[in-house]
Amino acid sequence: MTKDKTPLKSIDIKDYLKSVKALTDRLLNRYLPAEDMFPSTLHKAMRYSVLAGGKRIRPILAYSSYQYCDGNVDGEDLPIHFAMAALEMVHTYSLIHDDLPCMDDDDLRRGMPTCHKKFGEAAAVLAGDALHDVAFNLLASTGSNKVVVELAKAIGTFGMIGGQMADVEAEGKNITREDIINIHCRKTGALLSSSVRIGAMLAEADKKTMEKLSTYGEKVGLAFQIIDDILDIEGDQNLLGKNVGSDSENQKATYPKAVGIEVAKSDAHTLINEAVSVFDEFDDNILIHLAQYIAQRNK
Repeated sequence: MTKDKTPLKSIDIKDYLKSVKALTDRLLNRYLPAEDMFPSTLHKAMRYSVLAGGKRIRPILAYSSYQYCDGNVDGEDLPIHFAMAALEMVHTYSLIHDDLPCMDDDDLRRGMPTCHKKFGEAAAVLAGDALHDVAFNLLASTGSNKVVVELAKAIGTFGMIGGQMADVEAEGKNITREDIINIHCRKTGALLSSSVRIGAMLAEADKKTMEKLSTYGEKVGLAFQIIDDILDIEGDQNLLGKNVGSDSENQKATYPKAVGIEVAKSDAHTLINEAVSVFDEFDDNILIHLAQYIAQRNK
């Protein structure tokens, strides 16, 4: 099995995240339609939402997995670059639709007015649809049918969109731990896990490595959303860039609601440890450091 050749002890995880985030932002700026192209309002809405900031965790996971599997990172417009931009566009389109009045009705996203507040509901719906289209055009440019199928499954009715439907139907109801795990693994976890898998696919990882990274992605994906639920209760609104407490106000299904805040924290910690444990005892790599960073995030 191959892995990232850079000695991890020489890497500051925050510097690494900053570097890959900057790369992602450059790619997004390059691959998004220009604002002055017709229809300009739609393109402005797309760029506004995508370039408003964000953690870029999905492209970072894809890139880190790709590096771990010894993928080539030298050059411009590589298949991994197309995939990184596509993953962030899909994520942003889901946020635009999630913020709409018919869904979560949020006014703030990444510290700025949400897309529908800035451009109107019709433009927001169409901006989300258009980002979905651009994303799959980029994925097709990778030359890999496998990654196209992978992302389609991750965001379809058995993944993100199905999880969003389950989330809507669970509002105001008593939910079990099993219920919320099902929602989170689909709504959030599927795209995060798929990001890890897509990076490995583009690096042509072997079956054993794919299985290992799939488990890693599933554990990290669920932990990420549990931590997100916790931050909605205990987080700093200025750091999060969105309203704190909106989940409770909207009677959303959350992990702390199902099991309590302390059990939620414990389960997230366990999931991160399980994600890290898929690697060999002496296998120090960026994915381990990334999982540990996610466990400690405050936004």
